This record gives sequence, structure tokens and C-alpha cells, in this order.
Amino acid sequence: MKHLLVLAPALALLAEPALANRVFVTNEKGNDVTVLDSETLEVLGNYPVGNRPRGITISPDGSELYVCASDDNLVRVFDPNTMEEMHTLPSGPDPELFVLHPSGNPLYIANEDDNLVTVVDVKTKQVLAEIPVGVEPEGMGVSPDGKIVINTSETTNMAHFIDTDTFEIVANVLVDSRPRFAEYNHDGTKLYVSAEIGGTVSVIDPATQEIIKKITFEVPGVLPEAIQPVGVRVTNDGKKVFVALGPSNRVAVIDGETDEVKDYLLVGQRVWQMAFTPDEKYLFTTNGNSNDVSVIDVAAEEVVKSVPVGQQPWGVVVAPN
Repeated sequence: MKHLLVLAPALALLAEPALANRVFVTNEKGNDVTVLDSETLEVLGNYPVGNRPRGITISPDGSELYVCASDDNLVRVFDPNTMEEMHTLPSGPDPELFVLHPSGNPLYIANEDDNLVTVVDVKTKQVLAEIPVGVEPEGMGVSPDGKIVINTSETTNMAHFIDTDTFEIVANVLVDSRPRFAEYNHDGTKLYVSAEIGGTVSVIDPATQEIIKKITFEVPGVLPEAIQPVGVRVTNDGKKVFVALGPSNRVAVIDGETDEVKDYLLVGQRVWQMAFTPDEKYLFTTNGNSNDVSVIDVAAEEVVKSVPVGQQPWGVVVAPN
């Protein structure tokens, strides 16, 4: 009964149409999702979502929330307004990260254990393809026009360019050690691939599949091996790039025109993934070892708040409405 009493006010808040955007945070060790209000920065509730939730995303219309329940070998789909589970999707073993096609269908899922990318139709719940890629696939990205999906393989150290029509790999780009994330800028002219152990972000020209720059990081007082780039996010205008630097407890702010590092923002411990609000007022970061979320004011390039969430926060997404 106590559990119901705790959740009831939160559910009422979530159903309120005038509410600001909701922020959804997967807690890998807590087996739940924390929901925040993007304006008040208050926690609205914590909701069970299966075992070892990591990757999280939401449909373009905001009607379906997708969670990689890694130890369940499933993608669980929730109603974002009530956090009731709607159904599940096949995912292949140990799903960790995924990306939706810009149209909202299909879903591209990295299967680290089987060296595959699984493509799933979110409407019919059918597997459309299983694409062999490099060893330990992890990061997933998609071009703004939806024609190319990127997978990064941690052990092969490559970014694989996959044609979304044919499900064939059309190019492979060798990057630095243990690539974790791939993110296009919004006009599709640059692709950023982070390398956790290599300590760099490769900037790739998608038209030629050539690396045009490697961004390196140096934080005063922090050992180089603690600077581990993971999540990457780019503002809509392409002028700012934010890179989560793992156990260095920093987010790098990069000039998106020159790809030079401008600043380092101190956040929580082991910063992992990030998500903007739709208006890009805030950037939320998940800090796995301090069990909190840092809130960055994007315009000011300042951390304005830390919000405690669940156990080992991993992924984050913000509802589009």
C-alpha cells in the first residue's frame, strides 16, 4: 500500500496536460526509471521497467517510451504519461543502446554479445533484419535524413555505415579504441564518434567517410586515463557540442564550428549519457556513480542543479511534448 501511495501523486502529475516536458532516466542498478519535470526539476516518481535498463528513447510524437531491458533481452515499451507497460519488442540478446529512425520506425538495436544490429518494426513487432557488424557493437546513431544508421563496435574500433534500405554496410571507418557513441549534427554534415579508451572524439565527414579532425581533451588535475568520452550531443544550430567524459566527472563544451574545446563543466561522478530539452534550455547528464543528474544551462554553459535519482543512472531522454 505504501508503494501505491507514493506513486499516486506522481501519476496525477504525469497526466496533467499543462506539465512541462518530462525527463526519463534509466537506473541500471535500480531496475527503474526516474521521471523529472524539466522546469521545476522535481522528481515525479520512480517506476519499475525490467532488469538492467540502459538505453532509452521516445517516439517522435511522444506516445511511446522505449527501454532496453538488457538482462531481460527485451525492449519494453511504456506509456510515458502513466508509465504503464504497453508491450515488448524483440531485441536480440543484451540490448544496450538503440536509435529510432527519424520517422519513428524502425528501431535499430545494438546486440553486444552477438555482434549484430537488430532492426525491429515497432508497429508489427517483427524483426526486419539482423546485420552482422564488428565485435561488441555499442553505439547507435542515425543520419537526419534517415538513410544511414551508424553502429560503433567497441573491440573492432570501427564506425559502420549501414544503408537503411538494404541493411548493408556501405563503409567502415577506423576510429580510436572502444568507440561508444555516434551523433550527427542536425544538417548531417558532421558525425561525431567518441572513443572511451582512446580518449578522443573523431569528427567524420559523412559524405566521404573521412576523419576530418580528432578532438582531444586535457583537464587540469585529472589523469588522462580518467578522461573517457562517451555520450555526445549537438545543438540544433551546430554551434555547440557537449561530450560526457566519464570518470573525469566533466562535460566538455566544444565549438561546433571549429571543433575546439572551449570549457569543461564539473558534473557528477562517472557522467555517461545526455539529453536536451526540446527548446535546448537545459542539458541533462546521467552520473552513474553519484546517483544523480546534472542540469546544464545550455546558453550560459553552467551547471545549475544536481538532482538525485535512482541507483546507477545510465540513459536519459526528454519527451518532445
